[in-house]
Amino acid sequence: MRHILGISAFYHDSAAALLRDGDIVAAAQEERFSRKKNDERFPSQAISFCLKYAGLNAAQLDAVVFYDKPITKFTRMLESYLAVAPFGLGTFPRVIPTWFGEKLNLRKTIRDELPGLSKACAILFTEHHQAHAASAFYPSPFAEAAILTVDGVGEWATTTIGRGRGDSIEMLKELRFPHSLGLLYSAFSAYCGFRINSGEYKLMGLAPYGEPKVCPRDLRPSHRR
Repeated sequence: MRHILGISAFYHDSAAALLRDGDIVAAAQEERFSRKKNDERFPSQAISFCLKYAGLNAAQLDAVVFYDKPITKFTRMLESYLAVAPFGLGTFPRVIPTWFGEKLNLRKTIRDELPGLSKACAILFTEHHQAHAASAFYPSPFAEAAILTVDGVGEWATTTIGRGRGDSIEMLKELRFPHSLGLLYSAFSAYCGFRINSGEYKLMGLAPYGEPKVCPRDLRPSHRR
């Protein structure tokens, strides 16, 4: 019997999920326990809940999987700052130093946070959009499916097309940063006064209440009041 712990952290809405032989046993967001909305810290309490719910301890885990590749993401951020220098100097001193520690050396961070892990427990890193694709395909009832992921940005990819078949996912094509529909949506969220990575759902909720004032009359829905 194999137990795999999945973790997301250090961006927004950190969470944990526990799988037993490929089946989801438990999953939880850290904010449910810390009571801090969109809590981005290491999901210690969410992990404790998942392990307790399954009747396990950290020593019984066979693998811990993180939801993206932090070194690749850090490389993209450095390259982006260099590409637009000196215009990024306003945020560079605030953003980059946060990576020099728990974010970059995640294997150490995970073992420090879960001291009971055995030395044989693998610590693995999946690509960000593979994690999105897996979260949609594996719980679905389909044995085969096309998979479209549209995000702000992962490591470099912002939009991907993949194929799920059985227990495997093949990523076929991707759109890369800075070209991003998700970041464009976040820009509109910020323009409307909402916090990025938090208020996008509010903009989505407001959308049905708008009137298409700049939309040609012949394209307007006939059922609109």
